[in-house]
Amino acid sequence: MPAAALEANQVVLLVLDGLGWEQLQDRLALAPTLAALTGGPITSISPSTTATALTSIATGLTPGEHGVVGYRVAVDHEVLNVLRWTTPSGDARKRIDPRRFQPHAAFLNQRPCIVTKAEFATTGFSGAHLADVRHRGYRVSSTMLVELRDALAAGEPFIYAYYDGIDKVSHEYGLADHYDAELGYVDRLVADVLGLLPRDAALVITADHGQVDVGHNTIPLASDVVSHVSFQSGEGRFRWLHARPGRAEALREAVEACHGDTGWVRTRDQTIDEGWWGPSVTDASRQRFGDVALVAREPVSYIDDADTGPYELVGRHGSLTGAEMYVPLLVGEP
Repeated sequence: MPAAALEANQVVLLVLDGLGWEQLQDRLALAPTLAALTGGPITSISPSTTATALTSIATGLTPGEHGVVGYRVAVDHEVLNVLRWTTPSGDARKRIDPRRFQPHAAFLNQRPCIVTKAEFATTGFSGAHLADVRHRGYRVSSTMLVELRDALAAGEPFIYAYYDGIDKVSHEYGLADHYDAELGYVDRLVADVLGLLPRDAALVITADHGQVDVGHNTIPLASDVVSHVSFQSGEGRFRWLHARPGRAEALREAVEACHGDTGWVRTRDQTIDEGWWGPSVTDASRQRFGDVALVAREPVSYIDDADTGPYELVGRHGSLTGAEMYVPLLVGEP
């Protein structure tokens, strides 16, 4: 961490969802403010997905410790969509208590000021990773600046801010013109945030993951694989396959034979032994894994008909490639 952040009396930590280091380096001319900041790349977590990474940022824990081990995780033979906090049965906030699902305190229980979208304050995911913080909600990015200004003026020593525009644009449009336009806008937003800082304050910028432009390169699971699968969790670039009873090894062999050319194939135990989740994995975390992980190595996504949204995702993340795992850690001063 650059000294400017460590020595500042006030720090704004701004998380720019979806801003990968490699994508930024390819477009520095579009982001002169970001390009001028001090810092470099750091490595995100596995899987490189928002729910897991934001929980690690808030708690300081690895996925194996905090247990938010993906965007869609297995809970009692159902799949919980962590960001929506729903299962196929509907709203899960009463059935799956967010605070029990992820019991560790956010930001060492210091209850910092959180500047994020107002509608996020009461979600199950916020209950899981941001319990007991003090929310200052904004509706649009212009009013995020107002909330940051007021929090700084109130003397808040640490402010956590979150902006999701880059991620939303890259999911829907990929890494072409729309992404470039959004990056340019975010760069101007960062310049505005820097302009709000008092003399002894610092801005720290990081992200949860980068992106891969997958386009239409979606792959259905081979029939030889499907015959061994009970259900799937995870996401398109990090699929957990849950085996039918007694078929875990047959499933691994089938996945390796059918999809090993485009992805890494690991058993649950292999991912743990190889340290994908950090040095320790709790029993609760382990129970949320599948039997076999299929993790995209190429720019592809693996289809699960149960994993749907309002539009087909063009940009995706979740895997362990450099494009997804390397994110910026940048520091700026007024």
